[in-house]
Amino acid sequence: MATYRALVTNDDGIHSLFLHRLVEALLPNFSVCVAAPKKEQSWIGRAISRHSDIRVEKNENFFPKEVEAWSLTGTPSDCVNIALGHLVPNPPDIVLSGINLGYNTTEILILSSGTIAGAIEGSLWDIPSIAFSQAIPNALFSEISTKNGQTDERFSSVIQASANKAAQLALDTVQNPPKKGTILNVNFPDTMHAETRIEMTQPAKIHLGSLYEEAEKDTFRFQYSEGKRLCNHSNSDRDALMRGNISISELDFSQIGRSQ
Repeated sequence: MATYRALVTNDDGIHSLFLHRLVEALLPNFSVCVAAPKKEQSWIGRAISRHSDIRVEKNENFFPKEVEAWSLTGTPSDCVNIALGHLVPNPPDIVLSGINLGYNTTEILILSSGTIAGAIEGSLWDIPSIAFSQAIPNALFSEISTKNGQTDERFSSVIQASANKAAQLALDTVQNPPKKGTILNVNFPDTMHAETRIEMTQPAKIHLGSLYEEAEKDTFRFQYSEGKRLCNHSNSDRDALMRGNISISELDFSQIGRSQ
């Protein structure tokens, strides 16, 4: 019988295989509820849908029968807020967001990430929260993204290893929660396996510059750039992934608004 309760969200949408792998890995130790966007909400940050109604639909057929699941026409922050306020019958012991298709390293990606925003929303309810993201080789990223995380044997074992480790980290965090206002930002390398080492890291600092290219006169289209690195500390999240290790950064929001 499951000991703990987990609420799971993401920003890639409820159909993402990476989300489903995480849910399945959690089930031996957690009863799981899912509240995830109906469609992709990447790069949305902590957006809240103030000017539009949000529809909620049951989606239990997509998951094992013991999982209660909803898709919502909102952002990851909307999903967690509505789930905690209206959908889940009992407060969860942990909020988990991911596993994201692609890494969420460096300050700029962390601040822009819908995945991390879902975990932040959980922490604002004083619930331990973790964001999980998966580095994907450039040669596979477009295919995996287009197919909602579906991939062949070249990468399937990597995703499974990441999901298994995510479930273990979730269990460890429930049993030894971080201080309130802190979330864990976990990034798995694209060579992930059962024995991959963990590094405690800090977000790398980069300058992305313009994220847009001119498509035609007076029209601009999003165009991601790797940007320019602004620091050289060796324990950054990006460096850990380059070494083939798991990066865990503690993101501490507890000091915001604290009186001096």
